[in-house]
Amino acid sequence: MKNIVVASDSFKGSLTSEEVAEAAAEGIRAVFPECNVTRICIADGGEGTTEALVRALGGESVQVDVHDPLMRPMKATYGITGHGRTLPDGSCAGRTAIMEMSAASGLPLLAPEERDPMKTTTFGTGEMIMDAYRRGCTRFLLGIGGSATNDAGTGMLSALGARFLDKDGNILEGTGENLARMTAVDMSGVPEGIIKAWFDVACDVDNPFCGPEGAAYIFAPQKGAGPDTVRLLDKGMESFAEMTRKVCGQDIRTMKGAGAAGGLGGALAAYLGARLVPGSEMILDAVGFDSLAAGADLVITGEGRIDRQTSMGKVPSAVLKRASALGIPVIAIAGCIGEDMETSQGFAAVFPVTPYGMDKDEAMRPSTSSANVRRTVHQIMNVIRISGNE
Repeated sequence: MKNIVVASDSFKGSLTSEEVAEAAAEGIRAVFPECNVTRICIADGGEGTTEALVRALGGESVQVDVHDPLMRPMKATYGITGHGRTLPDGSCAGRTAIMEMSAASGLPLLAPEERDPMKTTTFGTGEMIMDAYRRGCTRFLLGIGGSATNDAGTGMLSALGARFLDKDGNILEGTGENLARMTAVDMSGVPEGIIKAWFDVACDVDNPFCGPEGAAYIFAPQKGAGPDTVRLLDKGMESFAEMTRKVCGQDIRTMKGAGAAGGLGGALAAYLGARLVPGSEMILDAVGFDSLAAGADLVITGEGRIDRQTSMGKVPSAVLKRASALGIPVIAIAGCIGEDMETSQGFAAVFPVTPYGMDKDEAMRPSTSSANVRRTVHQIMNVIRISGNE
């Protein structure tokens, strides 16, 4: 083995993506000391995405004053990297901002009794975007999982300079309870540079904007909405979608992913031209996985638990798809393997790293988990060596 790529998701609650890669690299080099090991920090667009991309792209973390979902002052962190997008004319589009909307508008920012999607707003997410724009960012990689909101992204757009008006011309705050009252939007206050910026949005749900499978009915209950509130929110989403169709010429009602983050996905797509993509695909594109993996003899990927859902767009599945297209075999490792996983899902092999019978709390301990990854990969390399595939 001369070249091996390690591209694993984090083992949530135990090891970061970087820590998994480091332990795996130690296991590889214990058997193949001369092997070139390329470690790629990745995530799926949810928690840990900003950290993984900032590390992978050599960026910096930025802390900014924003407002939480109930408009209380707080500080949020996002990342900036100097790797901009190359335009068709060969020029660079500027710096790239790496964000998770949950840093400013996430459900964990609220106590259970504070959760109310009629009142919560994505305003803080817009403040992060505006801050990054002022720092020269023209490309945005944005994860939108874990929201506390159902404001259709109106709070975010308001922070960027948009004004939402009722039938009498009064300006409305961007909240879920105001959606049904919005009859017009004035985007003239949004900087042209933001309108023209490149937005890649990590969106791992296919839910439409509104309706029985939309944002309100599927996600608002976990954000504090009862049945009556859900119906009011969905009515507001329907009204907002119709206004958006007239303003933008785009029907977001049935758009896949438009219902993500309480409709933030739809607003980003319609008003800012965002591309909604699976989170793991966005991350792999951003870190340049295809070029980094080209020519490798083997790819090792993994996550905390591999089961039937792994094939539904999670990191190991996305890595498998990319590596297979390059003709590279992929081995997966996991803290545990679900009983519902009946086949290898296309992996050359799948290995649990936790010894049979080990106490779960002990297995989750970072030092133990790291040792388990290192030992398992060491054994995998031994098998490869004695099989003659060196």
